[in-house]
Amino acid sequence: MTTDLTTAQLAKYLDHTNLKPDATEESIRETCQEAVKYNTASVCVNSHWIPLVAEELKDSTVNPITVVGFPLGATNTETKVYEAITAIDQGAEEIDMVLNVGELIGGNDKFVTEDIQKVAEAVHAKGKLLKVILETSYLNNDQIVSGCQDSETAGADYVKTSTGFSSAGAKLDDVALMRKTVGDRLGVKASGGIHSREEALAMIDAGASRLGVSATVKILS
Repeated sequence: MTTDLTTAQLAKYLDHTNLKPDATEESIRETCQEAVKYNTASVCVNSHWIPLVAEELKDSTVNPITVVGFPLGATNTETKVYEAITAIDQGAEEIDMVLNVGELIGGNDKFVTEDIQKVAEAVHAKGKLLKVILETSYLNNDQIVSGCQDSETAGADYVKTSTGFSSAGAKLDDVALMRKTVGDRLGVKASGGIHSREEALAMIDAGASRLGVSATVKILS
């Protein structure tokens, strides 16, 4: 177990997340205030809220980030590219995109790679970071490895476990497998179902370099 992380150090692993479909302006502002209080890595919201979040965080070191192709990954590539560019133009510093899960399961790695690559090129042209969500709850180990390899080939900066909207979130074994696959070349983000400081530290021990959490206040306090 990692025991030498201070609360401030742990906070910088956290993408403080509010992706709830019933999120209101008030709750988004509260999420931003919590992130600034604890100085997390970011606030992750649906793209509608990015202009508000960018304004709320403008005097902090906390990044506004958003999701693309969320939560199913089955929107067409052109739509994902448009979503990413628009969000960045409105203030997003990082993009978390869902890969096409069905095409990955079907073994169509060429499509999966090209889908990610086009988004990666658009995001990197703006000087921003791209994370790719695999949605590991649908995948076996071989498919997780393929998803990581496709993401790396396509030029992604991170691979990420989950949307938090499927049947399960991050699992330690999946995080470890993802880290083993990408080595130190990509970041690994564990997301979904992380509710305590102990769980957060265990994910970091397994290889996560970023955590997507909504229980940020509980974890850090």
